[in-house]
Amino acid sequence: MGAPSAGATAGEDGFALLIAHACARAVAAVGGHAGSLYLRSQNPGELRLAVIAGLPVRLFGPWSRMHVNRPFPVADVYRLGRPVSLTDSQEAMRRYPQLMAGLPFDFGTLYAPIMAGREKFGVLVAVRRPTPGTPATSGDRRRMHRAAQRLGATLSELAAAGAPVGWNDAPVSVQLPEVTVQPVRIGHYDWDLGTGLLDGDAEIRAILGLAPGDLPATLETLVRRVAPEDAYGLGAAALQAADQDRPVASRMRLLGADGHPHLVELTARRIPPDADALHGRLTGLLVDLGTGIVAAGAPDQLPDGVISLDRFGRVVHANDRAEALVGRSLKQLAGQVLWEAVPWLGSAAYEDHYRSALLSLNPVHFAACRTPQQWLSVSLYPRRDGISVTFTAVDEPSYTPTSVVRPGVGLGSPADRAAALYRPVALAIALTEAVTARQVSAVVTEELLPAFGGRQLAIYLLREGHLHLAWETGFPHGFLDRFDGVGLDARLPGVETLTSGRPIFFESMELLASAYPGIPLDAHSGARAFLPLIASGRPVGSCILGFDQPRGFSPEDRTVLTALAGLIAQALERARRYDSEAALARGLQDALLPQELPVRDDVDTVGRYLPGTHGMDVGGDWYDVVETERGLALVIGDVQGHGVAAAATMGQLRSAVRAFALSGGAPQEVMRGTNRLLIDLARDQIASCCYIVLDPVTGLAQAVRAGHPQPLLRHPDGRTEVLDLAGGVVLGVDGEASYGLTELRLEPGAVLALYTDGLVEHPGTDIDEGVELLRRSLATSEFSSLVDVSNKLINEARTATERPDDIALLLAARRAERTP
Repeated sequence: MGAPSAGATAGEDGFALLIAHACARAVAAVGGHAGSLYLRSQNPGELRLAVIAGLPVRLFGPWSRMHVNRPFPVADVYRLGRPVSLTDSQEAMRRYPQLMAGLPFDFGTLYAPIMAGREKFGVLVAVRRPTPGTPATSGDRRRMHRAAQRLGATLSELAAAGAPVGWNDAPVSVQLPEVTVQPVRIGHYDWDLGTGLLDGDAEIRAILGLAPGDLPATLETLVRRVAPEDAYGLGAAALQAADQDRPVASRMRLLGADGHPHLVELTARRIPPDADALHGRLTGLLVDLGTGIVAAGAPDQLPDGVISLDRFGRVVHANDRAEALVGRSLKQLAGQVLWEAVPWLGSAAYEDHYRSALLSLNPVHFAACRTPQQWLSVSLYPRRDGISVTFTAVDEPSYTPTSVVRPGVGLGSPADRAAALYRPVALAIALTEAVTARQVSAVVTEELLPAFGGRQLAIYLLREGHLHLAWETGFPHGFLDRFDGVGLDARLPGVETLTSGRPIFFESMELLASAYPGIPLDAHSGARAFLPLIASGRPVGSCILGFDQPRGFSPEDRTVLTALAGLIAQALERARRYDSEAALARGLQDALLPQELPVRDDVDTVGRYLPGTHGMDVGGDWYDVVETERGLALVIGDVQGHGVAAAATMGQLRSAVRAFALSGGAPQEVMRGTNRLLIDLARDQIASCCYIVLDPVTGLAQAVRAGHPQPLLRHPDGRTEVLDLAGGVVLGVDGEASYGLTELRLEPGAVLALYTDGLVEHPGTDIDEGVELLRRSLATSEFSSLVDVSNKLINEARTATERPDDIALLLAARRAERTP
């Protein structure tokens, strides 16, 4: 079956079919047993799980949304446009610890970006058995890439036609084809009771292993294929059908053409004889159920309970003992998801066990509580096409966590989610990567709330003796405003948790109202946790977690939440220091960059600066225009690094270049002097620079370059080229370095573009491709002023979802000669 064409995917159902088919096809191509497909959503920077193949949606809901800046392979593949292959859990833990904190199971994965040209649509994922130390073969990587490439091309066609190609709904669930079960075959037969001859269609011949000329055949031909103990049953079924007017059915074991026993079902119906015939006929179907179901009855004889599931957790078969142990009959279970049909098996505490079996295909064993008096040992034995589950009655384990609100409830309580504690671990890892206070708060929302089933979050920060609301989610609009700016003497749980340094837990809203009479409440039902945010003994603020329903806080919950509050406080304290340093760096850079450029009648100049989207945001890029006795000096440079140190060094270099230029030095002397000065000032920093002196009258220019990207020159006719200026090593490395001089000429109407590498470096692409894109953009610019050109070039960079480096741009244009 070929892939659906773009033209055949109009409408939501067609689009869902397209992406589901692409995902299933990719997983099969690389020998996977599960997979998924992420697409960009309507929310900027967010990917949504659009397809999940061979896995139940419910168990993987926490991974249905993924921000492109998170440290996960899906985000990296989308952001960088490069495939990723993880052989096993060890490699995944080394490269993506936050992924393994949430899915600590041994499995392999292949990830491929779904792209068309530079446009990104999403990510294709295939899950496979782990192959420790053995990378994915080039063939598998190529097949995965081609599958993503084909889908990218189709999505590009749809987008060009105006169709939406993002995803904002719940994921589509896809059952992968079973590779271990033969397809059911159905043949139609006609049996003449008078002659004893059996005739049938091509499927009958295939089931019986007969050649085309072997039919009609005698009854003996069929009997030879049937197991001896079933031969008499076959005859009895024929006699029974001949003696009555209603159809009969009989199952028997048939030796198939492949030499293996097959379970077949024979249905027979008597056809009365015609007026000219003495005997009637039997007609019916012979259904070959395959080899798989021959063994289906075997578990019925086992002393343990056995239930067979498909990859979605739906019950295919259950033996008698399993019916007794789980308290459900096969009729009640068949076709139902096990953990939904048997509620006590649906506890959140067991979800990790199901996930582990489905992803790793390794056996999993755990104890489950049906009632406080009845415990079962549960074993999951996964296959590529399903799971065999066994149940054995056991004694109560020596340690069974219980609910604080309702003692004796045990593992079935929503409060006890021991298996879900990986989320706090993921929070701890994510907090180390959060830089700003807003990023810290967002991480807490994404990781801490789901871990404990919370719905509301508020973070207050201490400033000048008062608590100020810094972040909130889930509370009614405006409800928390009344608490903003409260002093430390207010009798409120959010204040007292900070002043006392102790967390405060309320397992119901009634308990909260009783402890703080008159306190405004946003709901009548629920629970609340108030956590102090204290970093190295210094009060930072307080954190409030809200829950929609009353719930208990087990000792494990309280311990983990208290520890995580400390991590959150430390992250917020780091963010506060970062904000202070970033503000200082921005102030330095604003002060050190030129406030205005020289205004001349014969040359226009425009400069632009754009900070990066990550890290300190402020870097060491700079530009300058200096009027010297040799002409108009155009300067651009880039100090390695970000932050206050880079901004300070940038200011020193800008001043040095200006001083050397104003002294009348030749371009080579200016560069050599600046290089020696940087080595004397900061031996651990380097910088690139491009320095061009332009004679505004003649258009002649002299240029030197120290490890900096080549400038662009747009000629008056629109032709744009990348210049080939002689170059030297970057500044700050070799005190004896020399820098070659290149001479060129700017015609009237020509535009010279100097830029830093942040403008041409794009994740996942070579810098030469970025330079070429910039060249084409400058060549195709239609403008009435140099400001228009600079705005166009900077705005294109501003739309990038990830900009790891800052950008400086300097444009210079000789004005066209005016005719009298």
